[in-house]
Formats: sequence, structure tokens, C-alpha cells
Amino acid sequence: QLQLAESGGGLVQPGGSLRLSCAASGFSAVNYGIGWFRQAPGKEREGVAAISSNSAYTDYSDSVKGRFTISRDNAKNTVDLQMNSLKPEDTAVYYCAAAARYRRSYWASRTDYPYWGQGTQVTVSS
Repeated sequence: QLQLAESGGGLVQPGGSLRLSCAASGFSAVNYGIGWFRQAPGKEREGVAAISSNSAYTDYSDSVKGRFTISRDNAKNTVDLQMNSLKPEDTAVYYCAAAARYRRSYWASRTDYPYWGQGTQVTVSS
């Protein structure tokens, strides 16, 4: 059974860093595009970053570009999200998701990702 599990969330001060990890089990993520999404209270779930199966393509939302970096280790079946210069507005539950087909024009579209993890809370506060 295909499963995704996020880890690495927590409480961090503004300007700090966190590294989230998404671990795949029950399947080889090497053939899947992986996206990171987040959902803040009262807001829609939004795409943050995504990476194609062979790491040839990475995409970011404007709000995190230059601060977040997505990477993957296919040998470990993991995809990480390095988050630097965190802001209070980055506070949300962060989810990873898998898509059998990575479409750059739709990388932030939730409907392209049929497989989702349970999420990990990130709180940026002093």
C-alpha cells in the first residue's frame, strides 16, 4: 500500500530554519513527482514546492522562492523541504503528496496528486 509520512515539523522563531522530510513506503517514489503543500487555519491548501521524478524540474510558489529548497534522495525514497528565513505566515500544516505524472503547469494543483501524507505542523512564532 502506497504511503507517505511527513516529519520534521515543530516550533521555530522567525528567521529560523526547519527541514521537513517525506518518506515513501509501499512503493518506489523514484517514478513519482512529489509536491509539498501547506494549509493554514481557515485557508485553502496551497502548493509550496514540487520536484519531478528525476529531479530535472523543481517548482516553487512565489511566496517561498529563494527561501525553500526541495530535494530528493531516490535511494532513500525520501523528499526533503529545507525551509530557511521562516516567517510567521509560513505557519501551517505541511503535507507531501505524490503524482504518477509530473505536469509542470499543474505542479500546484491538488487534483494532480492522488496520494497524500497526514501532515506535519510548522509553527513560526517568537
